[in-house]
Amino acid sequence: MSTDSNQKLSGRTIAFLTSQVGVEKAELTSPWQAVIDAGGTPTLIAPEKSPVQSMVGDVDKDDTFDPDLTVDAASVADFDALVIPGGTVNADNVRGDEASVAMVKAFIDAGKPVAAICHGPWALVEAGVLPGKTLTSFPSLSTDITNAGGSWVDETVFHCPANGWDLVTSRNPDDLDAFNATLTDVFAKA
Repeated sequence: MSTDSNQKLSGRTIAFLTSQVGVEKAELTSPWQAVIDAGGTPTLIAPEKSPVQSMVGDVDKDDTFDPDLTVDAASVADFDALVIPGGTVNADNVRGDEASVAMVKAFIDAGKPVAAICHGPWALVEAGVLPGKTLTSFPSLSTDITNAGGSWVDETVFHCPANGWDLVTSRNPDDLDAFNATLTDVFAKA
């Protein structure tokens, strides 16, 4: 029996983890829509219940988004995969929030796939989960990734299944089409 490829995430719930401010709008909304288009259910998780302020190009304020859950109220067991959008301020705030970093580590400890774009991999650096992993990111993170035990590559999208969990990474909003296609394929196998 074949499955409609447009519904490959049917029945799957995908967590999107952000801070309250600084998320790059396209890096949140584009993968979010890709999950919906593939039949999945996205859920926005942030440290607080207050609206998440998105940005364009790390400079211009744009739309706000209401979180579905706070980090403290969310249970990793309720989700099939995790997306960590970028935005320099967002990613810095996520990596500085102990509960958010603990959530990232819990997804990985459970063997669930994670996708991170642009500065999003900073949360992976902070969680200490990069030894043995190969990934891409915004180029300025390459030293942090290498110092955290990961191998950095300059690729549009990179999928690394090492160490018992799948990691999908991309560099910036220009890579979103490839990022979305790869994360939906990887998440469909979760």
